[in-house]
Amino acid sequence: MHHSIYTPANLTTFTNLDGLGLTAIGQRLTPKKAEILCQVTNPDPWCQTCGTPGNPRDTVTRRLAHEPFGWRPTVLVIKHRRYRCNHCQRVWREDLSQAVAPRQKISRTGLRWALAGLVTQHLSVSRIAEGLGVTWNTANEAVLAEGQRLLIDDPTRFNGVKVLGVDEHVWRHTKSGDKYVTVIVDLTPVKAGTGTARLLDMIPGRSKAVFKTWLAERGEAWKNNVEVVAMDGFTGFKSAAAEELPQAVEVLDPFHVVKLGSEALDQARQRVQREQYGRRGRKDDPLYKCRRTLTTGLSLATEKQKQRVEDLFNVAKHEPVQLVWSVYQRMVDAYRQKKPEIGKWAMEQLINEIGTKVPKGLPELKKLGGTLRRRKPDILAYFDHIGSSNGPTEALNGRLEHLRGIALGFTNLTHYIARSLLETGGFRSRLHPES
Repeated sequence: MHHSIYTPANLTTFTNLDGLGLTAIGQRLTPKKAEILCQVTNPDPWCQTCGTPGNPRDTVTRRLAHEPFGWRPTVLVIKHRRYRCNHCQRVWREDLSQAVAPRQKISRTGLRWALAGLVTQHLSVSRIAEGLGVTWNTANEAVLAEGQRLLIDDPTRFNGVKVLGVDEHVWRHTKSGDKYVTVIVDLTPVKAGTGTARLLDMIPGRSKAVFKTWLAERGEAWKNNVEVVAMDGFTGFKSAAAEELPQAVEVLDPFHVVKLGSEALDQARQRVQREQYGRRGRKDDPLYKCRRTLTTGLSLATEKQKQRVEDLFNVAKHEPVQLVWSVYQRMVDAYRQKKPEIGKWAMEQLINEIGTKVPKGLPELKKLGGTLRRRKPDILAYFDHIGSSNGPTEALNGRLEHLRGIALGFTNLTHYIARSLLETGGFRSRLHPES
């Protein structure tokens, strides 16, 4: 008596052929690959010219790379029938447009698998080519073209942008050729707390004209929707945003503001070091030994680090460094206040003081005060728009560095831009809506 509770496996469904208009009629497995013999599910023998039925002429075989199973390359072996019209003598083949794009060697399901692997699993093109059983060039060209068509060229991906981030990025480390690009990031999900930042676009070059041209190409409705533009200290980005997005608030990122303070501190320490010893710092020099401790916030410093700083500043010759260090610590403390209004007040007081009351003999502090005074509205705007930091933009730059490492570098900027958009363009949810 038959007691089976399982139905036999449907090979067509198991190999994801239902949406391709194909039916599996056989299979052959080898240690290196799997071959699925297929035929068109609903053949159409009618002539598209005169409408009369055609007679089968012969059968040709077409092989397509398909989604792998268990990382075993899978090939669709399609028995492709040709017909001849008895009336007009036209010859045609069965339609495979559901299964494969014109002049393509990879099935649509295989392309979808490859694109999902690139976007959601961060696989290299070499790994994808290995899984499909095709050459690197075939996999790269097909996946980038599908990603461009399905994801990058979608005009709706620019919708809903309210907080914009802009920064420069080094896409290759070579002596020849332009190595800089401008990255434009959507920070709206970060500000709203609904997701992560996503790369909107990447443009060759870094200048006011580059960013201004990109903004000018957007529609007026889109530009009017932008409320905040987060950026670093480059004035070209600020000028472009002010001209093209007059209603938006420019925010100077806290990371870059604190970086200005740490650079001033390092420069003061190095100057005092040279004045005292007539050379650069060595490992046993007090100032050089404290170089990392000086840039540590007091709230994060250990008791040992605090004592090291106290001993350093007990020496009268180190007083210039102490003055710049105190400004740096006040700057860090302002950003770490729990209430934004208190942090804003503290930062405003600091900018007013070092903008007008800088002791003589402190060129580093005078330069810092001038910079902070010029960008004062942008610096203070951060406290009114908490969450509009350019930090996520810097994080995306780090992910792009990782991408370049996986690929062992890029020589083609067009390919790099496409790969970067697929890597950090926020397309994961579109390929896997449940995630």
